[in-house]
Amino acid sequence: MFFSTSLFSTKTSVLVMAGHFGFNTNILETNVLNLAVVLAIVLTYVGDALRGLLENRKQTILANFREADQRATEAQDRLRQAQQELEQAKAKAQKIREQASVTIEQEKKQFVRQTQEDIKRLGILQQETLKFEQQKAQNELAQKLVKLALQQVREKLNQRLTSSIHSAVNNFQIVLFTNYKAS
Repeated sequence: MFFSTSLFSTKTSVLVMAGHFGFNTNILETNVLNLAVVLAIVLTYVGDALRGLLENRKQTILANFREADQRATEAQDRLRQAQQELEQAKAKAQKIREQASVTIEQEKKQFVRQTQEDIKRLGILQQETLKFEQQKAQNELAQKLVKLALQQVREKLNQRLTSSIHSAVNNFQIVLFTNYKAS
């Protein structure tokens, strides 16, 4: 049961004109009229609040969009910067590879040159060692020959040396010694 004060209702207008209030029992009339009144009140009082909420929501959504755009722009900038750094890193890596190749080649040449110098030094050392060993062998041979010769001379002298030959040799040596001192 809805109470209606509308002037559009025939029964109500009759009742109001008569100075009495009554109930309208026509459900279709009263529902439409009540709905119109409720909607008017809702739109009047709640509409402003609803419009404010919708406006706030709209501003929040727009702020979120702006923030998302800003983050997207920042992400694009970071991506661009990362790509530049990647390109720089690639260029640096290529430069390092080239330098490594050059360095390896230089080290290889240096190693070959050093090895050749070592081989030359070893050859010279080998020749010097060979000469030294030859001289050592010659000296040993000369010493052995001299010992052998002296031994043979002693043996011959001991076999042939008589006292007269011994005196003659001693006298001869004394004369040589005297002549050596005088000069």
